[in-house]
Amino acid sequence: MTHRELTRKLRALGCEYRRQAKGSHEIWSNPANGGMSSIPNRGRKDIPIGTIRGILRDLGIERRDFDSL
Repeated sequence: MTHRELTRKLRALGCEYRRQAKGSHEIWSNPANGGMSSIPNRGRKDIPIGTIRGILRDLGIERRDFDSL
């Protein structure tokens, strides 16, 4: 999954872009529960599945909700 696909799904789940972090990372938050996570922007390269799992855990998003989009 690319950065663009990931952020599209996160927005659909109510998450918001907060700010640019160091390098090619962005800070995103989930206003529903206050969770925050750093998301790498690797351009067109795929983000590893383990990294996506960590992002979902940080943001408090269930995997089944994410996969249903």
